[in-house]
Amino acid sequence: MTDLSALTRICPAPLPAMHIAWEHVESALGMALPADYKQLAEHYGPGAFNSYIHIYHPHGPTEFVNLTGPMPARIRAYLRKDFDQGTHPVPYDPERLFTIGGTDNGEHIFWITDPVDEPDRWRIAVNEARGPQWFTFDGTLVDFLTSVLSGQTQVPQFPRDLLASGPSFTPSRPDLWKPEPIPDQPPVDTAAIRAWGRANGYNIPPRGRIPSEVREAWERHNS
Repeated sequence: MTDLSALTRICPAPLPAMHIAWEHVESALGMALPADYKQLAEHYGPGAFNSYIHIYHPHGPTEFVNLTGPMPARIRAYLRKDFDQGTHPVPYDPERLFTIGGTDNGEHIFWITDPVDEPDRWRIAVNEARGPQWFTFDGTLVDFLTSVLSGQTQVPQFPRDLLASGPSFTPSRPDLWKPEPIPDQPPVDTAAIRAWGRANGYNIPPRGRIPSEVREAWERHNS
């Protein structure tokens, strides 16, 4: 497990730690989440690092920064199109990329979800906004933020003056988000979704995240 203390030393968390019902978040996503991300989300809440890096949060105030919102699926669809058509080189299978954040300039920050069933081993990738360049960081999300905000790692896509005023975190306006927006409902039986999907001709991996189109089709079938 990544130690959050290195990050909080250089960039103190501005709010008391919050409670997040992770079982509901993971059920909504259909996948387990890295332990370091859970610590990060609980201690920092929704907001932005250096007024530039926005990490998706279960209580993100808008759909553009909400972990369980539509953005990860939308961005994966764009990547799949680029991957299939060769518009821009995508160095990883889009099904193994899950968007976990973005920047004010339009870059996206991804988990490389490999191995799919070992989220604490997921690495980080950053793509170039409106361009072909990719950057890979061999570590967790908290490791990535700590390294970038301490100046140890310079992401080519990020502005050179990112740390001109030092590391900082600005929380989202508290009136824009509720403490528990994740529906309080029983966890979804992912085994049942996989069985239904295979019976209806979908190609579903035996472990890891269930593709969004399968989840949506299953929900329509059972609505």
